[in-house]
Amino acid sequence: MSRNKNAPNENSLSPSDLFAMESTLLAMERTKLAIDRTLLAYIRTSLTFFAAAAALIELFDKSIKFKITAYITIFLGAILLLIGFYNYYRSKKSIKTIQLFK
Repeated sequence: MSRNKNAPNENSLSPSDLFAMESTLLAMERTKLAIDRTLLAYIRTSLTFFAAAAALIELFDKSIKFKITAYITIFLGAILLLIGFYNYYRSKKSIKTIQLFK
């Protein structure tokens, strides 16, 4: 059985190579967690918009200006939520394709 002497095997990796590989894996995990935190921030912000709209509707029941503002706020909250999920799935997909190339 002949082996290629130029091809690296598990025994020929230096400690610095192992450290670099582990650092790369940890960086990928940090990136995944950052993507999750970003999605949660989008959700939190959209919930804030929804709560503000509910407060405007409940507190200023008679004013049409506040009702219009509340409905615009609901619309913006929904748009933020959709943008957050879109970015989340796009980022997860790009992370998976990066991992396939390694």
